[in-house]
Amino acid sequence: MEYQIFFTLLLCFIISISLYLSIETKRRRTNLPPGSLGIPYVGQTLTLLRAMKANKAEKWLSDRIDRHGPVSKLTLFGFPTVLLSGTDSNRFLFSSDSTVMTLEQPRSFRKIFGTRNLLEMSGEEHRRMRAIFMRFLKPEMLKGYVGVMDGEVRRHLEMNWRGKETVTVFPLIKTLTFDIMCTLFFSLAQCPRKAQMLRDFSHIMDGIWSIPIDLPFTSFRRSVQASAGIRRTLLDIIQAKKSAIESGLASSLSSPSHGDLITCFLSVGGGVGEEALTEEEVVDNSLLAMTAGHETTSIVLVFLIRCLAIDAVVYEAILREQEGIAQTKCPGEALTWEDLNKMDYTWRAAKETMRMIPPIFGNVRRAVKDIEYNGYVIPKGWQIFWAASPTHMDGHIFPDPTRFDPSHFDDKSNVVPPYSFVGFGAGPRVCPGNEFARLEILTVIHYLVTQYKLEISGAEATYRRDPMPYPSKGLVVRLKPKND
Repeated sequence: MEYQIFFTLLLCFIISISLYLSIETKRRRTNLPPGSLGIPYVGQTLTLLRAMKANKAEKWLSDRIDRHGPVSKLTLFGFPTVLLSGTDSNRFLFSSDSTVMTLEQPRSFRKIFGTRNLLEMSGEEHRRMRAIFMRFLKPEMLKGYVGVMDGEVRRHLEMNWRGKETVTVFPLIKTLTFDIMCTLFFSLAQCPRKAQMLRDFSHIMDGIWSIPIDLPFTSFRRSVQASAGIRRTLLDIIQAKKSAIESGLASSLSSPSHGDLITCFLSVGGGVGEEALTEEEVVDNSLLAMTAGHETTSIVLVFLIRCLAIDAVVYEAILREQEGIAQTKCPGEALTWEDLNKMDYTWRAAKETMRMIPPIFGNVRRAVKDIEYNGYVIPKGWQIFWAASPTHMDGHIFPDPTRFDPSHFDDKSNVVPPYSFVGFGAGPRVCPGNEFARLEILTVIHYLVTQYKLEISGAEATYRRDPMPYPSKGLVVRLKPKND
C-alpha cells in the first residue's frame, strides 16, 4: 500500500511538472515580439533589399520601429528573426556570450565566406581565432605597416591621379585598398592573377544579403562564383607559402617589416600545445579579412572624399591639420605612426562618415536558447538582427543627426555613450581590424588633401546600397592640384 501511494504521488508530481513545463513553453512561445513573419522563407527580405537599393533602408527601419517598437519579429534571409534596436539592445547584442547567442551568419553569407571564419565562431574558438588575428594587428606590427601604406598610396596617386582633370573615385579607391591588402596580407606586389582577384572581389558582396537560391544570373550565384575564384587563388598562395616556410625562405613575424597575414596563419601551431589552423580555416579567414579590409575601408574613404568635395568647411579643417603635419616632414619622407596619431580632426570626420553612411547596415546573431528580452521571448534558433542607424541617427545621442559634423565625436563637446556608435561593432565584439583601417584611411586622406582640391556635381552626390553603399555614378570628381 505504501509503495502504491508513493508511486501515485510520484506520478502526480511528474504529470504536474510536465503540464507546468508545457504551459510555460506555450506561454513563452506565444509571448513573441509584435510584427508579422510574412511569407515563409521570404518574409520581409525582398522589401528590405528593395529599400536598400532605393537608398531608403533607414526609413524602412525607422518606419518599422515606429510601428512595432524597438523589438519586433519578421523573416529575413530564410529565417524567423527578431529586430532589436537602440543602445540597450546594442549592449545586449555585443556583450552576450556564446551561451546566449552565436555569431552564426545567414545561409547566403556562409555559402560565400565559409563556416570556419571568425564571424562563424563562438566561445573558445572565437577567442582563439581573434587572438591569432591580433598577432598580425598588434601595435608593434601596425607601426611597421604605416610605411608600406605610405608607399602604396603615393605610388597610386602618382600613377592614377597625377595629370588628370577628372577621376572616378570609387573604382580607384577600391583598387588602392586592394593593392594595400595584397601587399600586407599576402606579400603580393605583382601577381598574374591579381586583376582577376580584384574583379572577383567586386562581386563577392553582391549576394551576401540575398535569398540563397543558386540560380543563373542571380546576385547569389555571382557571389558564390566570385568566392570560388578567390579561394582557388588563395589555395595557390597558401601552397607557395607552405613550401617557402618548409624550405626556410619565408620570414617569421619577429619584426614588423617581415611576414604577412597568410604567414601568420600558417605559423600557428609552432608553440607548445598550440593547434595549427586547418587549411579551411586559413582560407575562410583570409577571405574574410581581405573582404573586410578591401570593402569596408574603401567605402569609408569614398564617402569621406565625397564629403571633402561637398563641404568646404570640413575640407579646410582637415587641410589645416594635414598641412601642419606635412610641414614637419622632409621632402619625400614617409608618414609615421606618430604622425597619424596627431590626425584627430580627420579621424573624427571619418567616424562621422561611418555614422551617417555605415558600410555595414546591420548584421545577425542566432539565439542558442529561448531568450527573454524586454518582456518578449526570442525563441531558440531564431536570428537576431541589429542595425546601425537607430542609434547613429538618434538626435538624443548625436544632436542634429542629419548634419555632417565631426564635433559629434569631440569628447569635449559631445560624449557618445558606449554601444551607440557601432561603426566597428562594440564591446568585446569590436572589429579587430579597426586600427588597421584607421591607419589606412588617414594615410590616404593626408596625401589626397595636401595634393588636391576636389569638386563634384550634384548628381555625383547620390548613392545606393546593394547591400553596401556606393556612389550611383562612381563619384566623378574634378581635380585641382594644390601646386597650381
